Amino acid sequence: MPLNAVLTRIDAEIPAAIDRLMELLRIPSISTDPAYAGPCQDAADWLVADLQSIGIKAEKRATPGHPMVVGHMDDAGDDSLPHVLFYGHYDVQPVDPVALWRSDPFDPQLEETDTGKVIRGRGASDDKGQLMTFVEACRTWKSVTGTLPCRITFFFEGEEESGSPSLIPFLREHADELKADLALICDTSMVSPGVPSIASQLRGMLKDEFTLHGPKIDLHSGHYGGPGLNPLREIARIIASFHDDQGRVAIDGFYEGVHPVPADLLKQWENCGFDEQTYLNSVGYTRPHGEQGYSTLVQQWARPTLEINGLWGGYQGVGSKTVIPSEAHCKITCRLVGDMDPDRLRDRLRAHVEAQLHPDSSVTWDQNLEGSPAAVMNTSHPAFAQARQALSDEWNREAVFVGMGGSIPIAGFFKEILGLDSMLIGFANDDDAIHSPNEKYNVESFHKGIRSWARILDALAQGASG
Repeated sequence: MPLNAVLTRIDAEIPAAIDRLMELLRIPSISTDPAYAGPCQDAADWLVADLQSIGIKAEKRATPGHPMVVGHMDDAGDDSLPHVLFYGHYDVQPVDPVALWRSDPFDPQLEETDTGKVIRGRGASDDKGQLMTFVEACRTWKSVTGTLPCRITFFFEGEEESGSPSLIPFLREHADELKADLALICDTSMVSPGVPSIASQLRGMLKDEFTLHGPKIDLHSGHYGGPGLNPLREIARIIASFHDDQGRVAIDGFYEGVHPVPADLLKQWENCGFDEQTYLNSVGYTRPHGEQGYSTLVQQWARPTLEINGLWGGYQGVGSKTVIPSEAHCKITCRLVGDMDPDRLRDRLRAHVEAQLHPDSSVTWDQNLEGSPAAVMNTSHPAFAQARQALSDEWNREAVFVGMGGSIPIAGFFKEILGLDSMLIGFANDDDAIHSPNEKYNVESFHKGIRSWARILDALAQGASG
């Protein structure tokens, strides 16, 4: 069978694959800093050349920011084969504080650790290493069989770490070119070491900010302390009203669109190897503090939240200043699940705050509206079962459908603009220190990630032909 020959070749050529990844990691493609605009171009050029070297018709596409890389096979092959759009990003986070790195972040190193060999360097895990697992799987399929098992469009972005300002316009302009049967996204992790994972749901996001106004100016607390309304005390009272004693959000209608976790999915989560105590202890907690009656994983993946991200007002300098401040400020984010509507929720949040106001206080709201719904994947699509079996075969451990507490907007954009369901599969570990000094990617993740994608592509092709 071709798959066995492909897997054997992957094993034999893993040193060369690591060398190629090291080349890409040496390019300091920091998208948020204009000083690195040149290296971002260089990274895009490197990927174009690498895809072309394996027979992919690849191009660098200009945007108002950093370029996109788009690739197609010269020979699309059998139209009956599934067509997948593979997404990754080649840009990386800044490296500050540099003093905390054990080596130059753009001089990647192979290191032996207590848990195995790792590739150390900025972008090793997020997302160059993950991106290259897929490219290497395709390279090997092409070298062994002369073709790819599926029709594949490659789509690499250079602005993911800086807000993706060019992404939506590019998707809309090139929607016909980028449409496929399914999107594959590699920018994710495994729920536990060695447990292959497919993200089947992502929480959405709502951001808001308000200023609570009191007196016209800051007041002397001796002259007005007592009869004067203090905006800091008022905003503290309002914030305290957001949750009840059980950790449940107390805003009317907040849970509209929230659904219980299906029993079969809940069983997968309960047996996915997640260690709650390790998860909590690693950041200094001794117990969970969220909505009572739900496990830590359910709270993180399937329940909505309302968090206070910033709270300030009054004197912030050294020493004391006896004032009643004229205003106080609050930043809020809500994580959304299920069918929660961010616009409707924003209205309810604001109505709740305004209903709490006392006389002589008022509120103004930020007008930079940001909100996106949760993404729930269609796991009844045959590709999900095929990929799950392929991952289980490679890792010798049943793959699980997992949730994600964060948001990956690209999945929502693919659905909204291209009409594509997304399958999110990555091989990072929680200790990879992405966005932090000393980022790493386990060699096992890289090696078995390549083998996993080879199996997945084969399974998708076999499923279509069967």
